[in-house]
Amino acid sequence: MSTVSNPSFGDLAREASLQPQEKLFAKQKGNKSLSIGIPKETTFQEHRVPLSPMAVQLLCKQGHSVKIESGCGDKANFTDLDYSSMGAELMHDKKEIYDCDIIIKIAPPTEDEIDLMKPGQILISAIQLVRAKEVTFKKMLAKGITAIGFEFLRDDDGSLPVIRSMSEIAGRASVLIAAEYLSNYNSGKGELFGGIPGIQPTQIVIIGAGAVGEYAIKAAIGLGASVKVFDNSTEKLRRLEKSLGTRVHSSTLIPQILAKALADCDVAIGALRSPLGLSPCVVTEEMVSNMRPKSIIVDVSIDQGGCFETSETTNHKMPVFEKHGVVHYCVPNIPSRFSRTSSYALSNIFTPLLLRISDEGNIQECLLNHEGLRNGTYIYNGKLTNSIIAEKFNLPKREIEFLIAGLR
Repeated sequence: MSTVSNPSFGDLAREASLQPQEKLFAKQKGNKSLSIGIPKETTFQEHRVPLSPMAVQLLCKQGHSVKIESGCGDKANFTDLDYSSMGAELMHDKKEIYDCDIIIKIAPPTEDEIDLMKPGQILISAIQLVRAKEVTFKKMLAKGITAIGFEFLRDDDGSLPVIRSMSEIAGRASVLIAAEYLSNYNSGKGELFGGIPGIQPTQIVIIGAGAVGEYAIKAAIGLGASVKVFDNSTEKLRRLEKSLGTRVHSSTLIPQILAKALADCDVAIGALRSPLGLSPCVVTEEMVSNMRPKSIIVDVSIDQGGCFETSETTNHKMPVFEKHGVVHYCVPNIPSRFSRTSSYALSNIFTPLLLRISDEGNIQECLLNHEGLRNGTYIYNGKLTNSIIAEKFNLPKREIEFLIAGLR
């Protein structure tokens, strides 16, 4: 029998000497220690935090400084001790957080938070275009910062990792929420979501075959529901069936077919998303009025305006209302209801990003080398670089490629 000996240290050293040394040297030269600040969120019912304690530990072991504002992780059930024991510096003054080179948070910055920022600082947060105000962007531009909107970040394969991750949570959660309101809870119909032998399964309509729709369908089928899915993209519908590994009843958004499906369903989930920040309204009030009494609408698209004409924004404390006898759940930011899981998911995306910025040596080099990061950067050194924001607020826009190349 032949044997394979383990390589000796000398073998490994000789192998290492054959590697492209210039590339290795460049990476070592570029590595930079970062100071990272995590402020406590002040936005209503935002319970997520961008970095978990374990992510903080990893960053600190790599030589980076992480400052957290006391209580920033409380709503995700991460205590100050959880963070400090992993190497984070605990701060009680928000101003000390905003002394850091990089500020990372969930909600867009408030005007008070922008006042604390300094030129050259990097902000990583959401943009939330639907609720964005012109004055906010003007103040950020005047500060001369670089701002990255995490919902526009792209992976190397072109996907949107934050949107994908939060959509997976929102999709699964929408089915669990519908199941809760379909029961006797809140004077519901008293029905079990799904099905058992001898009883007709729950009829569910899902509008949108993107990530939210995909994971809502997976959860619904797993519970035994009968699913119909609608989307105007036949390519998305094909991709969805391939992902599910089974055929589902699907259709484009033909009003007559959609209206009939809604009239026969127990649950309708709105899962349409527009890259422009405003979801199309495809379900009319008349369609809703013909739905079964005590049926459930979960409009996950409400953070982009909603895809049901009858939708009105609610919140986690008062999540539902009835219209035409139909229960509407229209809470934006469903992932915040599952804040710990969502925080872990976001942390898994942001930690590699921060390490990448460190490895490149500065944000300019990182932007030059990574198109996905450029896609998420909407302000660079006080210059607006995002076309959607520029068009919405009639602000001048610069091409980020020219800005970063000109500074090299």
